[in-house]
Amino acid sequence: MGGIYNDEQFKELMNSNYYPLDNMKRSVAKLKASDQIDIHTMEYGQYQPILTPTETWPSGVGKAWYRSVGQARIQLSAQPNTKPLSNDEHVVVPSTKCALLDASARKCFNSEPPIPILIDVMEQKEDAPDADLHDIRLVWEYGDGDRKAPTLLRLTMVCPYKPAARKAASLVDTHLPSTNK
Repeated sequence: MGGIYNDEQFKELMNSNYYPLDNMKRSVAKLKASDQIDIHTMEYGQYQPILTPTETWPSGVGKAWYRSVGQARIQLSAQPNTKPLSNDEHVVVPSTKCALLDASARKCFNSEPPIPILIDVMEQKEDAPDADLHDIRLVWEYGDGDRKAPTLLRLTMVCPYKPAARKAASLVDTHLPSTNK
């Protein structure tokens, strides 16, 4: 299902919330003003719909957001992590990839100044060892050396591989009106 987010319009919309720095500052202010979230304890997946309501997301992908993010969080929570949060916080090693993702988001939104984020979404390759699992790739950029505070996070959400026929079915399911009344 996550491959539906590998869409340029979706990525541009999300990135406009986090990049450049002025946009990130506006997003921080919006989250701090919201009564729907605590910016200091928030998790990945909670802040996106507050910054941009899901009904405005391109191609109707917002309809699948909560299910998609829930599946990603479950899979990432089951994967151990050995990487430090960042070079400037190299002793902080979250226990799972999901905890690393959450800590990275909190670091970006709670730093002063906040750290802009550029997101990307991609799909596992069919022959990847864990083709059926979500993964994350975090690349921090630093200003003056790798022990200084980061100036940018490049965050890539890697979605499970899905054969073309299953992708088409997911897109149809996402866009069908609900029959529940």
